[in-house]
Amino acid sequence: MTRYLIEVPHENNKDACKQAVQAFMETGSHFMTNADWGCGDDEHKAWFIADLDSKEQAMSILPPLFRENAKVIELQQFTPEDADHTIAQHGD
Repeated sequence: MTRYLIEVPHENNKDACKQAVQAFMETGSHFMTNADWGCGDDEHKAWFIADLDSKEQAMSILPPLFRENAKVIELQQFTPEDADHTIAQHGD
């Protein structure tokens, strides 16, 4: 499985915040009920990390209303041994 960071934005207003939080809680999904929220710092997004089979699967666990604007980022960890090799292969 691959680890993904999933970022889900919503509009900057009270109703949008309420709708987003309620939609996440109503899913009952462990991932979404444990999301981290940035609304208190005026960053109207939720984030969570999930180990899944694909980006498509990551997107499919989101409430449909939020899929269009969500961002799914594949995460990697580097060891000291492979960091130099990975960076050397990185395109500019």
